[in-house]
Amino acid sequence: MTDTHEGPVRAMMHADRASAELGIELLDAGPGTADLRMTVTESMVNGHGLAHGGYLFLFADTAFACACNSHGPVTVAAGADITFVASAYAGDVLHAEARERVRYGRSGVYDVTIRRGDEIVAEFRGRSRELARRGNGPEAVSQ
Repeated sequence: MTDTHEGPVRAMMHADRASAELGIELLDAGPGTADLRMTVTESMVNGHGLAHGGYLFLFADTAFACACNSHGPVTVAAGADITFVASAYAGDVLHAEARERVRYGRSGVYDVTIRRGDEIVAEFRGRSRELARRGNGPEAVSQ
């Protein structure tokens, strides 16, 4: 993991109980990038025997959060959407690769691809927004 980006991403993931409960692992992070892994468990399967889309969205959203918070300032989702390409099942080991497309001002656009091996399971696009910094000095940014 790139040293200058390890701090904010590791700290965020350490405090992320939802991702920890689902067994999401941070494999690598760098400036505007993140790679994560998650195994689909029986409790993540819907009534059709498929991985529930909500869990896939959460997995992609976690990768997105790691990538956009790698720059340091607290950054949150302004919006996101996902396209489900293939079904996933209990026991599948999924990888999420997040990549920054563009940052402008306090905003950014990030793409996340979820794969099972070489097969694409889902494509996610997230739009980020850096939160305003608190304070009255020249570093303060208003919302």
